[in-house]
Amino acid sequence: MSSTDDFGAAVAPDVPAPRPDDPEAGPDVTFQTDAAEPIDTAVDDEPGDAGEPAGDADASAEVPDESPADPAAADVEVLSEDDLLVAEPVESPYDRPGRWFVVHTQSGYEKKVKQNLEARINSMNMEDRIHEVVIPMEDVVEFKAGKKQVVQKKMFPGYLLVRCSLDDDAWFVVRNTPGVTGFVGQGAKPSPLPRRDVETFLRVKQEGEELPRKGKARLEYEMGETVRVKEGPFAEFSGEIVEINEDQLKVKVLVNLFGRETPVELEFSQVAKL
Repeated sequence: MSSTDDFGAAVAPDVPAPRPDDPEAGPDVTFQTDAAEPIDTAVDDEPGDAGEPAGDADASAEVPDESPADPAAADVEVLSEDDLLVAEPVESPYDRPGRWFVVHTQSGYEKKVKQNLEARINSMNMEDRIHEVVIPMEDVVEFKAGKKQVVQKKMFPGYLLVRCSLDDDAWFVVRNTPGVTGFVGQGAKPSPLPRRDVETFLRVKQEGEELPRKGKARLEYEMGETVRVKEGPFAEFSGEIVEINEDQLKVKVLVNLFGRETPVELEFSQVAKL
């Protein structure tokens, strides 16, 4: 029978706990004796795998997976500091102080005239107005003793390029240099070169870099050019070049034989310029 406490609430009657050896307790009831080991209900401060300290769990959680997520990432090349350095652009000769002018000289004396002009610039203290004197050069293929070789030759024989801030004094110094015959231009007024021509004639290169060529080196002989035969059965004959075979080092020349133009195949070493 239930009873009430001092506040009037119902209180459940005390029921004696069944004894372990009580046959009426039923098969589903499990009893724990005083000899049983106490169950550790303590909870770790931080979660971790069973049997593993919490500190180890944190350490394993913080280690990133070193295997790349994308297989292609393993093939990516790692750039060094030197690779990331951007090369400075090459300065265009056109952007230097002053303008470029073409000066006509005595053919074959370009180097001597250049030396004379540079000496006059120094002696007359004109360095601030006449900045640079250049003989433009180009690569040319020549054939000597049956061998092909590339040599440097003057791009415009009989001409110099002069970079200056042209005024009356600068004109006087250049024009009155021994070997100079005049400026190139329309009428009496010198004409400065446009950017395209300056950058074509005066190509520059970066330090440690080969000078890029715009194409194959120019051959010494050209189609339609008249040459003289130096040796062989047609020695001292002259004729026009109608074919050039660079691989076999030969040219085909139209030679006048008995009033008829006959094509004759000759080696490069057998002909010469007129």
